[in-house]
Amino acid sequence: QVQLVESGGGLVQAGGSLRLSCAASGRTFDTYAMGWFRQAPGKEREFVAAINWSGDTTFYADSVQGRFTISGDNSKNTVYLQMNNLKPEDTAVYYCAYDYTIVVFTTPGEYDYWGQGTQVTVSS
Repeated sequence: QVQLVESGGGLVQAGGSLRLSCAASGRTFDTYAMGWFRQAPGKEREFVAAINWSGDTTFYADSVQGRFTISGDNSKNTVYLQMNNLKPEDTAVYYCAYDYTIVVFTTPGEYDYWGQGTQVTVSS
């Protein structure tokens, strides 16, 4: 089992920045992928960004490319999502996900473990 704890969400004005953190604990492996997904009210969970264990492979949704940056710290089993130039449409609950894999997936169904989510609200 892997436990994931997200932090860093909050309320910010449009154009502002937030940094989300996701700390993994438990039965973590050296080879893994971690991703960020988000879900707004009445909408399906959607992919935001993902990274592999070495940090040399990252993927981003088109809607956040150039504004969000995903990074990881293996020594802390933590992944970060730096979100800049936030827009009201970025408002959602953001979830961290973990999978034992060498492939970085962008679909929620491929991830085995999920955090509890952290709310991000961007006001206009």
